[in-house]
This record gives sequence, structure tokens and C-alpha cells, in this order.
Amino acid sequence: MTTRRHLLVAFGVGALARSLPGFGQQRGKIYRIGFLGAGRAPAYAHRIDALRTGLRDFGYVEGKNLVIEYRWAEGHYDRLPQLAVEIVGLKIDVLVTHTTPGTRAARQASATLPIVMTDVLDAVGMGLVESLARPGGNITGSTLLGPQLNAKRLEMLKEALPRIRRVALLVNPSNPALATIRAEMEMAAKSGKVELREFEARQATDLEGAFQTMARIRVDAVIVTEDPVFTVNTGIIANLAINSRLPLAGFSEFATAGGLIGYGVNFPELYRRAAYFVDKIIKGAKPAELPVEQPTKFELVVNMKTAKALGIKIPQSILVRADKVIE
Repeated sequence: MTTRRHLLVAFGVGALARSLPGFGQQRGKIYRIGFLGAGRAPAYAHRIDALRTGLRDFGYVEGKNLVIEYRWAEGHYDRLPQLAVEIVGLKIDVLVTHTTPGTRAARQASATLPIVMTDVLDAVGMGLVESLARPGGNITGSTLLGPQLNAKRLEMLKEALPRIRRVALLVNPSNPALATIRAEMEMAAKSGKVELREFEARQATDLEGAFQTMARIRVDAVIVTEDPVFTVNTGIIANLAINSRLPLAGFSEFATAGGLIGYGVNFPELYRRAAYFVDKIIKGAKPAELPVEQPTKFELVVNMKTAKALGIKIPQSILVRADKVIE
């Protein structure tokens, strides 16, 4: 009886240990994770903090059993391939990356190292994974419905400003996801009976000229697509739109920075969720068999201060749907 009791106690302790974060990690092992960034580190600070928080939730703590190696392209996509090769050579366990250019460079650098992607636009359409259910290669993580998000922003602008006829689309022509975005936006523009005009900006120095041209040809509003160059320069873009008296729609941070409408996913949550994939891979799961996730919750932010400055009355139909209204 005593032996049986001891076995039951041992079994219970073992079951409890297996339920605790970090169980299954090798005792004393230091895990090495790489992060390949397409933008600049300061602009992604909140997202990286969310990734660290997620890793801590699973028992991975920097300075204790975790080292994170960072490489940032500073918005220069031509640097990504070399940075990817460099970070792969550091003998890391998992590589976390973001955006289509970053993930593509990571895959080119290694076909075997596990890669966890975040905020990538249409991973299936871009050929990064075979399918969401079974990625099939060395990449898993999360992907966005980026083209649909931009189309939704156009729909909201049209709802807020029914008379708009010519809309500017701010794009980075160096982003390989542009073709997919363009196709979706052309359909949305046709449906909304608006003329869509593209304005290119590869670097921050291109932004002022793009907005000057928008003002010269008298566009009615502007939509900003997802791109690391634009993420890094959110405040600059929002100010240029205000100075040009252009209603702007972009991802959520743009409304906070002074744009009119922000609509998109909660990016920090995506980065925090990336830790789940890292943990699964470290514990033996194969990326090819970990389904790629898509966000199911989207944020709508309306900047009423900007609306008043531009003399725009936001319809109640939009305000009642807003997750946040900035007064």
C-alpha cells in the first residue's frame, strides 16, 4: 500500500511538472532565438516587448535561459538577405521574423532552420507556405489578410466621406506583397466608384514629395498600406496628411498618431503569440505541421480631434463600431 501511495504521489508531481511553463526544456540549457527585423528597432519596441512577455509566459527568460540575437535592416530590404545569412550562422534554435520581405529573406537563407513569421501579408498567396493548415516547410506563425484590410479602410473612408472620388494609396514598391494588395484594392475601388492613384515611397525621404504630389492633383483621401518603412514613420506620415488636409486611413497606430481612421490587427498580440510557436518548436514540433494562424479580432480607432480639424463629421454608424475614439 505504501509503495502504491508513493507511486501515486510521484505520478501527481510529474503531472504537475508537465503542466508548468518550461517543462520539457533541458535543465541548464540556454536557448538562442534570432529576430530578423525589416524596420528599425525603436519603431518596433512595443511589439518586441510583447514577444519577450510571451516567451516569459512559457518560461524563457533573457539572462537566465534565453538569448535573443537581433538584426535590423533599417527599412533597407536589400540588406535582409545578408542579415538573414548572418543570423542563421549564429547557431540559433528558432528564427522569428516579420513582414513578407523579412520572411522571404529568412527562407532563402535556410530551408531547415525553424522560422516563425509575424504580420506577413497573405503567406499562402506569397508562396511562403503551402497552406494554412499544413505549412509544409520550415515556416509557420501568423499571416494577415492584408489586402482585405486595405479594402476595408477604403470602405470606411467612403462611408465617412461619401463624396470622395479620388483616393491615394501610399505604397512601397520594394515590398513583394504589393501585387496582392493592388489587385484587391482595384476591385474595392471599382465597387466604391472611386479612382485609385498609387504614390510610392521607398524611404522616409520620399514621403514629403509623395504628399506634395497628392495635394497637387487634389486627391480626396489617402490610405497607407502595411510596410516597415511606414511603420517606422507613422508620425511623419500622419503629420503630412494633416498638413495637406487629407483624411488618412491606415493601421491602428495611424489614428493614434493623428490620422483619421485606424483599422487593423493588434500587432503586439501577434508578436506575443509568436512565443507559442517558438515554444512548440523548441519542444519538438515541426513547423510543417503547426497550422498558420490568422487574427480574428480587428481594431477600429477614430480620431475625432483630427476629424474636427478637417471639418469632417464622422457618421454614427462608424462611431458605434469603434473600439477607441480619440477626442
